[in-house]
Amino acid sequence: MNSCTFVKYLFKMSIFNLTILIVRTNNKTTIEVKKVYLIYNPLSGNKRSQSILDKILPIFEKGHIETQIIETQYAGHARELANTLPFDGFDGLCVVGGDGTMHEIVNGLLKRADKMKIPIGLIPGGTGNSFMHDVDALDPELAALRILTGRLRNVDIAQVETGGEIIYGFNIVGWGLPTDILQTAMKLKWLGGQCYNIASLVEVIRNKPRLAKVKIDKQNIAGDYGFILGCNTIYTGKGMKMAPLAQTNDGMIDLIVVRKANRLHLLYLFTKLFKGKHIGDPAVVYHQAHTFAIEPIENHTLNIDGELIGCTPVHVKMLPGAVQVLV
Repeated sequence: MNSCTFVKYLFKMSIFNLTILIVRTNNKTTIEVKKVYLIYNPLSGNKRSQSILDKILPIFEKGHIETQIIETQYAGHARELANTLPFDGFDGLCVVGGDGTMHEIVNGLLKRADKMKIPIGLIPGGTGNSFMHDVDALDPELAALRILTGRLRNVDIAQVETGGEIIYGFNIVGWGLPTDILQTAMKLKWLGGQCYNIASLVEVIRNKPRLAKVKIDKQNIAGDYGFILGCNTIYTGKGMKMAPLAQTNDGMIDLIVVRKANRLHLLYLFTKLFKGKHIGDPAVVYHQAHTFAIEPIENHTLNIDGELIGCTPVHVKMLPGAVQVLV
C-alpha cells in the first residue's frame, strides 16, 4: 500500500469511526452486523466486481464481520439466492453490483415463500447505481464502511402489476421514449458506448405517437405522450437527475409525465435531464402519487429498474418501507 493509498484509507476510517459515534448516540434504527452473505456478479460493471471485492473484504475483516461469499453464475441467480438462502444467523444480504443486481435481490426477497426479510447491503459495482447515488455512497469502500455501522434505512418499493404477474421495482417504472431508446440501444450494442446516444437520436427523430389513458391516484387524464417515468430515486440510469424531489422513504412515487412535443423540443429536453433542469419545462408535468396506471391504445414493453420486462397496461402501487437497506 503506497503512502497516498494509506492516507486515503486512514481518512475513510476516521469517517467510519465518526459515523459509528453519531449512529450510536442519535439513531436507534441500527443493528449489530456480525455475519453477512456477500453476493457478487462477476460480469457487473464491466467485470469490476472482483477488484471491488478485493477492496471491501479487508474493511469487513477489520470490522469483525464474517462473510459468506457467493458468486452468481447466470442471469437471475441473485434473485434465486435472495429467494431461497437461509437467513437464520445472518444479519445482512450484501451484494456487489448495480441497479440490475439490486432489482434481482429485491424481487427474490419479496417473493420468498417463508416471507422472511433481511437488510440489504449494496456495494456499487454496476454501470448504473441509482440508489447509491441518492445516498451519496458511490464509492464501494465508503458503502462497505456504512454497512459496518448497522444503520438501517426503510426503502419504499413499487409493486408493478403487469401481464397477470407482480414485479417489484426499487428505482423506476417507465413507459414510452426511454423504453424505446433502451430497446433500440440493445440492437446497436456493436457501436459500443455510443449506442445509447445514437438510439436516443433515432427514437427522437421517429417521435411516434403514444396515446394512452393515465390514472394518477384518483385523477384520470388522457393524451399523447413522449414518456411517463415513475421514479423512486432522484437519479436514474447513468446519473440523470430525473426526479429532483424524490425520496425513497416517503411512500410516494415521483411521476415525470412528458407530453408529446416536436423533435427539437425533445432533443432540448434531453440536454436538461442530467441536471434536473427539465422540471418546469412546458412539456413536463411533475406528480407525486401513491398509485398510477397506464393504459395505452397500443401496448408496449416497460422499463423497470433498467430492465425491459413487463408490458402495458400496468398498475403501480407503492409499498412503504417494504425493504431495509444498510446504508
